[in-house]
Amino acid sequence: MMMSFVVHGRAFAHIAAFHPEITALRRDLHAHPELGFEEVYTAARVKQALQLCGVDEIHTGIGKTGLVAVIRGQRQSSGRMIGLRADMDALAMAEHNDFAWKSSKPGLMHGCGHDGHTAMLVGAARYLAETRRFDGTAVLIFQPGEEGYAGAQEMINDGLFERFPVQSVYGMHNWPAMRPGTIGLNPGPMMAAADRVTIEITGKGGHGAHPYQTIDPVLVAGHIITGVQSIVSRNVKPVDSAVISLCALQAGDVNAMSVIPGSATLVGTVRTFSTAVQSLVEQRLQELCSGVAQAFGATAVVTYERMYPATINTAPEARFAGDVAESLVGAANLVRDLEPSMGAEDFSFMLRVKPGAYMRLGQGAENGLGSCYLHNSRYDFNDEVLPLGAALHASLVEQGMPLVTA
Repeated sequence: MMMSFVVHGRAFAHIAAFHPEITALRRDLHAHPELGFEEVYTAARVKQALQLCGVDEIHTGIGKTGLVAVIRGQRQSSGRMIGLRADMDALAMAEHNDFAWKSSKPGLMHGCGHDGHTAMLVGAARYLAETRRFDGTAVLIFQPGEEGYAGAQEMINDGLFERFPVQSVYGMHNWPAMRPGTIGLNPGPMMAAADRVTIEITGKGGHGAHPYQTIDPVLVAGHIITGVQSIVSRNVKPVDSAVISLCALQAGDVNAMSVIPGSATLVGTVRTFSTAVQSLVEQRLQELCSGVAQAFGATAVVTYERMYPATINTAPEARFAGDVAESLVGAANLVRDLEPSMGAEDFSFMLRVKPGAYMRLGQGAENGLGSCYLHNSRYDFNDEVLPLGAALHASLVEQGMPLVTA
């Protein structure tokens, strides 16, 4: 397969030789998508591939369907251990592609590229097991349930880092907004915290022709929707970032045009990068919703659920990962100050307990136009970048635990 970009280093050259095999694995996984904690076929295929790679240990059933592979370097005198993570699960969405490896399961699709992430880490496993040019231990983490299931936390709860006490951990995600052959990261927040907000409004129902006899929860909901939009603009510092989106309203019956319901429910999400802003937004939501409802004679109960924390790189590890990436693609193709995303990522749970870095791997159209974005029914992983992603994983190990010759 011809590359449209140049990558340096022996790891990439070695891995490029078995590019067709990684591609075949990726496409097989794409054709057999599985939701979080249901990755039975995926885990079995990964285990089989790891056995063929010749890794030293394979541990299954960590975090339900998660796997961990262990590869020891030529020496272990450094005592160091580095973790590499890939997510494995798919999405509950229909695929509208027509290529040979499209989803074989109606209503399920690899619409975020986790099939590619898994294949890249398997590619890194093969290279590291074949060469072992490092002093220490590589821990390869194949994680289930990233898409809303907090699979990373499940693996941690299952003793991941007690059993494999890595000093640092690294992850990456494909990024259609960046062209192939480019890598991006920054030394701080990469992804936002994702919280769920449920606002339950209770009023007094009645006849739409006699609204003076009611306490209209739909009217209260409208004022809350408008008022909530003042929280970011009037309470959060302009130099900070926050998003509040109320995305669903449920009240009444569309077939009952003249019935004012007795209750209404709003559901939405809050995205922030810092715990201080997160706490401020939660407090103001409680105060504002309660106050608005009270002004109309209603009540509002806010349930605020902190789901995924912010994904925040630690500065030393981000610098190191950037240096490794630069050794592969060159300074001109590395973005060290990549703009954070308000999306969320459960690698954040790992970064809460271990130093590390999360990176973006470019995989979009060469001219930056026409790329199919994540969670799109026509998305597909760009197989051209598989050797680069695998080489980036492997190089983090080789450069993080170098073999020093006497």
